[in-house]
Amino acid sequence: MAFSVLLVTLTLLALVSLAVAAGNSSTASTPILLNCGASTRNNDDSGRTWDGDSASNSTPSVKGVALTASKQHSSLPSIVPFMTARIFTSNYTYSIPVSPGRMFLRLYFYPVDYENYTVPNAYFSVSTTDLVLLNEFNASQTAQAISSAYLVREFSVIVSTSSLDLTFAPSAHQNGSYAFVNGIEIVPTPDIFTAPDTRFVTGGSPDPFTFDPSTGVQTMYRLNVGGNAISRKDDSGFYRSWDNDSPYIFGGSGVVFSRDPNLTISYTSQVPNYTAPVDVYGTARSMGPTAQINLNYNLTWILPVDAGFSYLLRFHFCEIQYPITKVNQRSFFIYINNQTAQQQMDVIVWSGGIGRTAFTDYVILTAGSGQVDMWIALHPDLSSRPEYFDAILNGLEVFKLQDLQVSGLKNLAGLNPPLPQKPDVINPTEAPGGGKSKGALIGGAVGGFTVLLIVCFGVCIICRRKKKIPKDSGKSEDGHWTPLTDYSRSRSTVSGTTATTSTLPSNLCRHFSFSEVQTATNNFDQAFLLGKGGFGNVYLGEIDSGTKVAIKRCNPMSEQGVHEFQTEIEMLSKLRHRHLVSLIGYCEDRSEMILVYDYMAHGTLREHLYNTKNPPLSWKQRLEICIGAARGLYYLHTGVKETIIHRDVKTTNILLDHKWVAKVSDFGLSKTGPNVDNTHVSTVVKGSFGYLDPEYFRRQQLSEKSDVYSFGVVLFEVLCARPALSPSLPKEQVSLADWALRCQKKGTLGQIIDPCLQGKIAPQCFIKFAETAQKCVADHSIDRPSMGDVLWNLEFALQLQESDGDISSSLTEGTLSSGASPLVMTRLQSDEPSTDSTTTTTTTMSITGRSITSVESDGLTPSTVFSQIMHPDGSSLASGGAKYCTRKHCAVWVMKNLLIFSDIHSAIKLRSKAVGHEIKTSIQFAKYPSLFITA
Repeated sequence: MAFSVLLVTLTLLALVSLAVAAGNSSTASTPILLNCGASTRNNDDSGRTWDGDSASNSTPSVKGVALTASKQHSSLPSIVPFMTARIFTSNYTYSIPVSPGRMFLRLYFYPVDYENYTVPNAYFSVSTTDLVLLNEFNASQTAQAISSAYLVREFSVIVSTSSLDLTFAPSAHQNGSYAFVNGIEIVPTPDIFTAPDTRFVTGGSPDPFTFDPSTGVQTMYRLNVGGNAISRKDDSGFYRSWDNDSPYIFGGSGVVFSRDPNLTISYTSQVPNYTAPVDVYGTARSMGPTAQINLNYNLTWILPVDAGFSYLLRFHFCEIQYPITKVNQRSFFIYINNQTAQQQMDVIVWSGGIGRTAFTDYVILTAGSGQVDMWIALHPDLSSRPEYFDAILNGLEVFKLQDLQVSGLKNLAGLNPPLPQKPDVINPTEAPGGGKSKGALIGGAVGGFTVLLIVCFGVCIICRRKKKIPKDSGKSEDGHWTPLTDYSRSRSTVSGTTATTSTLPSNLCRHFSFSEVQTATNNFDQAFLLGKGGFGNVYLGEIDSGTKVAIKRCNPMSEQGVHEFQTEIEMLSKLRHRHLVSLIGYCEDRSEMILVYDYMAHGTLREHLYNTKNPPLSWKQRLEICIGAARGLYYLHTGVKETIIHRDVKTTNILLDHKWVAKVSDFGLSKTGPNVDNTHVSTVVKGSFGYLDPEYFRRQQLSEKSDVYSFGVVLFEVLCARPALSPSLPKEQVSLADWALRCQKKGTLGQIIDPCLQGKIAPQCFIKFAETAQKCVADHSIDRPSMGDVLWNLEFALQLQESDGDISSSLTEGTLSSGASPLVMTRLQSDEPSTDSTTTTTTTMSITGRSITSVESDGLTPSTVFSQIMHPDGSSLASGGAKYCTRKHCAVWVMKNLLIFSDIHSAIKLRSKAVGHEIKTSIQFAKYPSLFITA
């Protein structure tokens, strides 16, 4: 018993000793500093003593040539160890006595000429016994690429013997090549890389990652985020340098701040004091004090790295300012290369309180070749408290991990970075042969005089144009807003007036003068104001003796502007569909940006769902509106020559006309989709929070499925009659999509629907509608249905509602993933967008016998539907002497169910007439293969 107690006591004492040693950063060995090429001992600016490698006990028989640098650069941190170098023209190995274990190895390079050794020729490799550190390395090219006079390359290696063997090998592929080094530093360390909760970021949920203790590592970045650079002498024991992060910030830089003066930063048992100096944790960068602005961007860093390697990223955190003291005040997401590394990062939870240090480790694999950019992004978590929508970071380290075996060795070597491109400079005074050319001199003089004339002429033109801009043009005197220049407009003065020539499509829609718009809105009378949006105010107007229109006038201070204005015109002037809002015209006079649309008498869908005095919509009305909007989106995705992605689908962009027909509006953010060889378009993230596709947000990869996600949120919004985001609600209810999904999984979705709908939705209809919305908002786009599948399921839900869930047993319910539908989805449309001013009717049929898109479709029954399939000009395609489609690229899909036809003979008749008129047709019948028609 006594022996057991003694054993336990000794074990505890040993553990305490180890902990104290680690906390004090002490190791069994002391640092080794070699000033290569020197024969005496010298001190650097931090007071550390460097031994000359030729006089050191560590390298008693060093070979190579010892030379002095040809020049001294003013940016050198210290003359030691940069002013002398050891030059090798053949392979040489330093054998440096050390104690086994992990250690920092730092190599110092000052790439200048050393007597007859010119710096461009210095291509060489550096390796240890089993690890390649540098390969075909050129210090001069690398220094130029990063605009630095000198280089320090830091590695962390494991030594298993009593010496560190370091081999320098000139390139065998470059004539006259040599190797050189100015300084070698070795600092023993404990195992600082192994952390119990390291995660491997793969695109889904991060997986646990086991760090092999023998892994070789190269330090790529060590950043004091939000603070000044920290010198080696101010580091916490390992003589590391910490750089300021400002050069790597992308876009919004956020704000930097320091710890509260009354706050003491304390290290924890999980974070020893050698992890990072207190100055790293004492400063930070956050997004800023305005929560709503923070929602509109990511706090992002871009770091160039070598492709093809795995990287360990260590994020250092510490809350250092009041009032962030409680859980769920500041929570945020961490993204690495557009992949989610951490959800709901709460520093208070991770560290245990304000002023307490913490770090998290993630590993990610990079693809490609050469150098690639690594993106680090932070974004607020909407489940945190709305007033603290923010993110914070104190420090960041990025380490390259050794890769697979290369020629029997492990590898850390990347390629030399490309040199920055310089513009070609031609000296007009020098002839090709090296002498001065008289012709070149004359040419240069003439060219310079010509340029001077052009500049003077341009100044005159600008001055004249500035004088002719009316005071009421909406343009500020300092030229803050000048949309005309973005449209390549040209103006000419005719009889004292300004005539305008525009590249915008006036042949496809009407061009209004500013005076016409003023007259239509009674000079933008506030009594005519219909609403306000991100683009500007919307007014009710009257044109052409009483025709009501909606007039949207851009606010010069709006976040949307010239690009959105042009996109809206270009898109809508070429699109004509019953469920897309119609653009009548535009005005760009006097630096204004004004759009004129059909007037939608019932406003936006949102105005009829919540926070309104309007009477609630019935469930059937809501279904029909959703179907109409889905038809509009389906047309954008599949019915035009190039796929169009709306990118801002939401209830305020679904408008309702006087007959409650839904029309998709606001195409300012729309983008042409990918071609057949691609699945997405890489583009900057735009849209509305609450509706934004999370995969698009993370990866900046836009596809049609991004619209599907947004539309899924709209479906839940229609069902629950609440906003997509409600920051005042408990955190689990802030996001409607997340909250509805939770309730759907728990089977309680019926408890959160609009009270006005309680007891009024057929059970089977509710199941189908909820299932459709759920699949639309799947986190990954591959799991979402297409808009065509969404449309079919909504039509099916409407049929279930109208029949109160009792549907014919002859029908088999389709699924979201099915390519064929038991409902009839008949569509007639041209592959080329209509360019006339009339609305092209696109007809889609459902089992109910109602044509949602055809104006003449009201009141149809299943027995009469077939005779009502409409040509885009309004004529019937059925029997009875009607006109037939003559457009070469029309398409008809008729799927499985024959109940919509008056009889099978009508279908056969359509088949024969379609073939006779060379309509590009595909008709699918599971039970009647003889009816298949090929183009």
